[in-house]
Amino acid sequence: MRSETTGAPGLRRPDCRAMRDLDLKNVSRRFGAVQALDDVSISLRSGEVHALMGENGAGKSTLIRILAGLDRPDTGNLVLDGGMLGAASPGAMRAAGLRFIHQELHAVRGLSVAENMFLDRPYPRRMGLVNWRALNRAAAAALSRLGLDRLNPRAPMSELGAGDQMLVRIAGTLVGGDAIPPWLYVMDEPTAALTSEESERLFSVIGELVGQGAGVLYVSHRMPEVLRLADRVSVLRDGQHVSTRPLGETGQARIIEEMTGRDLSGLFPPHLDTDTPGAIVLEIEQLSAGALRGASFELHAGEVLGVAGVAGSGRGALLRALLGEVPRRSGRARLDGRPLGRNPAQVWAGGIGYVPRERRSQGLMLRRAIAENIVLPHLGALARGRFFLNHRGQRRVAQDLGEQVRLKAASVTQACEELSGGNQQKVLFARALGGNPRVLLLDEPTRGVDIGARFELYRLIRQMTAHGLAVIVASSDLPELLGLSNRIAVMRDGELAEIVYAEGLTEAGLLARFYHELPGERVA
Repeated sequence: MRSETTGAPGLRRPDCRAMRDLDLKNVSRRFGAVQALDDVSISLRSGEVHALMGENGAGKSTLIRILAGLDRPDTGNLVLDGGMLGAASPGAMRAAGLRFIHQELHAVRGLSVAENMFLDRPYPRRMGLVNWRALNRAAAAALSRLGLDRLNPRAPMSELGAGDQMLVRIAGTLVGGDAIPPWLYVMDEPTAALTSEESERLFSVIGELVGQGAGVLYVSHRMPEVLRLADRVSVLRDGQHVSTRPLGETGQARIIEEMTGRDLSGLFPPHLDTDTPGAIVLEIEQLSAGALRGASFELHAGEVLGVAGVAGSGRGALLRALLGEVPRRSGRARLDGRPLGRNPAQVWAGGIGYVPRERRSQGLMLRRAIAENIVLPHLGALARGRFFLNHRGQRRVAQDLGEQVRLKAASVTQACEELSGGNQQKVLFARALGGNPRVLLLDEPTRGVDIGARFELYRLIRQMTAHGLAVIVASSDLPELLGLSNRIAVMRDGELAEIVYAEGLTEAGLLARFYHELPGERVA
């Protein structure tokens, strides 16, 4: 194990005499017929980043809930600094110095940034009244530690994007005044909604926390982050503890094999031959809509076009313009030589499918059946007359599409909220494929999806392109863009600045292009 520095370079290890540790010893937890955790033992220490890896359903969330005091183990114990922890509760775990950054934001959009940062602690008071000046000052100091001085503590949370809302929740754990200072931060997919710049700020804060002696339990599906940050890596599979190793004794291939039980070394299928592109499917000429200004490009059958850029660059605006979510001000868009529809219903009917960025808030009716979610944009084709729906046909279509994307579910009548994140994402893919599209628009297609499900989605995308489907994928995950794309459109300030070939391009080279053009690389 690396003994001097943390996963964030340049930071010294804290004095080992100040070390604290929390041990989960032989912890088991069952929910009905499901054994969520089975005799799991893991040790968490201050002064290090400990990554927790596993596919969806491996037991990570249950372990986090036990650490948070939300669930109690059926068997086993939690031992803090050699002493047994009694009946755990959220208050007791907070008093023990644990802080949690959950994947879901849980922001109160009607309250200010500062008020959201104080949701789990008393407001400062003066003469029996809320001391708003002290509250905003404490919030500003915590935000500054994350490099978020640009955020106004008095601003409503509703004015912030998803990335900034996540950073505000993280900054809330840094507000001082606790009787026992926090020493262990549990971060569950903290970068899922963050841009690369926001993630970098978070990584800097993680390095600062660890350098000051705190520990971090880091849960992420993003392998590059784990390999960059972690000192030790623990792997869960099917509720069982597979391994805990220092990072120097493991690596991506070994972690993936332990997570999945199989070799996924070829995570990204081979690129299509860019020297012999297929026929032009989509033609965009000087298109302006919403934040998008004057974009022009051609998309070929069987091609994957990545869309990259910093926050606010227009990465998402391009997809929204193509989908017809925002009115077009000027320019032309043609699909197979015909004008592209001007609203989402026309675009879907015309031959474009779409997978949104946020599956839970933008894509799925979580409490409704899988079948209802899959056929939602295609109800016209399943109608009996004008007023009746062919329910048998709906289930049959959903079953066929579910098999196509390898959906794992008890049946298509199962509620979407009961599925893992990867299978929820497959429901959206099945829906997008239901209209036999010519072009598929994917916005952050593997956000919050484990490595095994990613492999299946990447393979599905490559299978679809092999049959002539063209794909546009907007992603903040640079390895994903480089691994999937034939060409990459680089967005800057709402404009499509350039399109470059992905082959031979590095992450550093792509990131540099977000800010300025680099000579000497192959431009498409």
